[in-house]
Amino acid sequence: MEKLQCTCGHINPPGTILCESCGRSLTKEEQNKKLVDMRYEGTARRSQTYNKSIIDKIWNFFSSVKVGVGIIVVLLVAAAIGTILPQAQYVNVPVRNEATIKAYYADVYGEIGKLYHFLGFHDLYGSIWFIVLVGMLAISLIVASLDRFVPLYRSLKNQRVLRHKSFMNKQRIYAEGAAPEDTLQKAEQKLKELKYNVTLDKNGLLAEKGRFSRWGPYVNHIGLIIFLFGVMLRMIPGFYVDETLWIREGETRAIPEAPGYFLESEKFTFETYTGEGEEEKFGEAIERVGSVAKNYQTDVVLYQTPEQSLPGATDEMERVKEEGIQVNQPLKFDGYAVYQMDFKLNELRAMTFDLTNKASDESLGTFTVDLVKPEKSYDLGNGAKVDLLGYYPDFSGFENGEPKTATPVPNNPGFLVRMFTPETPEGEVSFIVIQNTIEPLGENQYKLTFQGAETRNVSGLTIRKDKTLPILGLGGLIFMIGVAQGMYFNHRRFWIQQQDNGVVLLAGHTNKNWFGLKKDLDQVSEFASLPPYTDQQEEIEKLEKLKKEQRMEGDEVS
Repeated sequence: MEKLQCTCGHINPPGTILCESCGRSLTKEEQNKKLVDMRYEGTARRSQTYNKSIIDKIWNFFSSVKVGVGIIVVLLVAAAIGTILPQAQYVNVPVRNEATIKAYYADVYGEIGKLYHFLGFHDLYGSIWFIVLVGMLAISLIVASLDRFVPLYRSLKNQRVLRHKSFMNKQRIYAEGAAPEDTLQKAEQKLKELKYNVTLDKNGLLAEKGRFSRWGPYVNHIGLIIFLFGVMLRMIPGFYVDETLWIREGETRAIPEAPGYFLESEKFTFETYTGEGEEEKFGEAIERVGSVAKNYQTDVVLYQTPEQSLPGATDEMERVKEEGIQVNQPLKFDGYAVYQMDFKLNELRAMTFDLTNKASDESLGTFTVDLVKPEKSYDLGNGAKVDLLGYYPDFSGFENGEPKTATPVPNNPGFLVRMFTPETPEGEVSFIVIQNTIEPLGENQYKLTFQGAETRNVSGLTIRKDKTLPILGLGGLIFMIGVAQGMYFNHRRFWIQQQDNGVVLLAGHTNKNWFGLKKDLDQVSEFASLPPYTDQQEEIEKLEKLKKEQRMEGDEVS
């Protein structure tokens, strides 16, 4: 596109609609308008000027506000769909890998679950397409901001005091009339009192204040870009950790996503309100729900292995600290925080059985099965022993004749055993679950009788680490500054020119709050004896309303 030369002689960049020097309209469309378009000061935007190369087309695509809004809508819809089924990090599977997670969604939710997993909604915020959309939104914000900010900044920085009459009389606030010779001087004095920045050039005056408010939307965009950058950093290992750790009393486990650190649970404490004495205020709640938690806490020991140790090695663990983890009182170390989030009381740890003769109730001995690490065989002496053929921690039923377990947690233990006695040297097979015994090969002479169980408490801990919080906070702060900047302030301007014949031209413009602009102008007009002004937008609206009424009356007559 060729550069545009105004009748005043100034050469304007391609796409300019108002002359940068005098303010004349450069296009027929703009010349036919009753009011000039001051949104970007009539300057040329790159997206509206160039459309030849592939770079131009990409720039124009991302500079579109519709594209940016469209990406936001897609992200919001995706986030809503991501709440329909639980995210992968919250599903309960025996071994956490892609295959077991995929199988979980297929088994529990059927074809919908398969499609949900295939499209990546099971791990929405970690899926490639979601990250790409967030990146596209950031690119759109950057391109759209640059496309508008650069020409607007250039235009406002190089504002001319003297403007052509066609520019003046197409402003919303306009006045023309006779005025005293000292009008310009008095207007300058009053405008400075009202905190306007005043610039003089020959017989003209330009007064403005609040220009910084024009940059509010761009400050918003900067804040959003920083915020999105922080969100995308969470995808990088080491920047963001939010993991769950279930640990039992007496157990030592590696802390997820914290290499070299181990946690030992010494004791779990659960306390409830009694409703007596000072706790009487909880009496009504206790009667309604049975018990009200007062405190639940895990006493832990934090260990660390030397840097040169092999991954998972526990031989050279060094004691770092001992601490009690309570709700809102986490264990903190090396940027990590371990929170007490949940608990499970009285989880089965071991079960004791008695091998007895069904006819005489004679006992051949007892043995205890460790539900965490069960042995394959238990020797009771005197020729009696029990072999453990199969162990199913959370028995969920039979599938094709085979017993199945839902989870590796001993919620409903099932045991497939072979019992050997002097009377039954070949052994008898039995399948035992709580309060039920199945004899698949026929009736047995001997049985296992449940004698007792050992339990232990389990703590549900959450491990968190977030290096992106300062970045997210900075982005949010900058965004709020931009909101205040654009919402509570406005850019006001007055052009006053004194002609040789004693006539004064006045024009005023603001990007918002025309009432405030008129209030300032009323003070200046009274002090400097400026000619009465007209709000041309109101005049246009009145004229349109009158024409509409006339057309309606004409329709009624016809």
